[in-house]
Amino acid sequence: MPELPEVETVRRGLAPAMEGQRIALAEVRRPDLRWPFPERMAERLTGARVDRLRRRSKYILADLDTGESLLIHLGMSGRMTVSGLAAPYVPGQFHHQHPMPEKHDHVVFDMEGGARVTFNDPRRFGAMDLMPTATADSHPLLAALGPEPLGNEFSADLLALKLAGRKGPIKALLLDQKLVAGLGNIYVCEALHRAHIHPERAGGKIARAELDVLATEIRLVLQEAIEAGGSSLRDYRQADGELGYFQHSFRVYDRETQPCPTPGCTGTIARIVQSGRSSYYCSRCQR
Repeated sequence: MPELPEVETVRRGLAPAMEGQRIALAEVRRPDLRWPFPERMAERLTGARVDRLRRRSKYILADLDTGESLLIHLGMSGRMTVSGLAAPYVPGQFHHQHPMPEKHDHVVFDMEGGARVTFNDPRRFGAMDLMPTATADSHPLLAALGPEPLGNEFSADLLALKLAGRKGPIKALLLDQKLVAGLGNIYVCEALHRAHIHPERAGGKIARAELDVLATEIRLVLQEAIEAGGSSLRDYRQADGELGYFQHSFRVYDRETQPCPTPGCTGTIARIVQSGRSSYYCSRCQR
C-alpha cells in the first residue's frame, strides 16, 4: 500500500492539472470501490472547481468551491495518472492526447483546461468519498489520526509523551496511525535503522536522546523518499506514470542477508515478523 511519500508525490503530480481548475466532466464507471461511491458523485463533482489539493496521512483531499471535499485513498493498487498536461508542467499549458481507456479505469475527471485525471484500481481496495469541507477533519477515516510527521507538531517531545510507559515494540507503535499519521512499514524500518534502534525495543524504554535522533531520521527519510518520487515495489506509479526511485536507496528494507550499509558496521540485515509484517534491521548496530 502506498505510504506517505508515495501519496504526497501523487498529490504534487496532480496539482498542476487540478488545483485552480474546474472539473468539466466527472465520470464514474462503477458503483463502488472498497465501499460504495457517495450518491450522485459524478453530478456533484462536474462543474466544481478544485480550490486546494492537500494530503492528510495517506489520503488526498480536494477542497471544492461547492463547499465539499473529495477524499481519495489509493488502497493497495490504486493509481491516479494525468494525461493531456504539457511537459514540463506549466500551469495553463495543456495538450489533448489521452491514452485509450483501460479495463480498471473506474473514475475519470476531464478538467476544464484539457487535462484528464484517471483513477485506475485493479484490486478495488481504493476509496472515494464526499463530505463538507468544514467538517472534513471529522470524517471517520481522518478523525483519529495522529500528527503529520512532516508537520510542526511532530517532535521528539511528542514521541516521548506518546511512548511514555508503552511496553509494545517501537516498530508496531510507529505504525499506529493514532500515534503518527502516514508512517508505513518501509519507512519505519528505514528510520529505525538510521537511528540504530531495534524494532523490538519497547517504546517506553527508548531514551530521550535516541528519540531526538529518531524524530530527525523519520523526517529525513520521508523527505528523501518524496524527492525520489516514492518507492515502486508493485503497483505504485507517480501521476505521470513514472516509477518512484527510492527503492534503490533502501538500507534495510527487503535486503535480508545483505551487509549493513552503516560505515564500519560488520552486521548483516535480518528479518523478523511483527504483527504479520516483515521488519528488516541490522543484527549488530540496532540495539
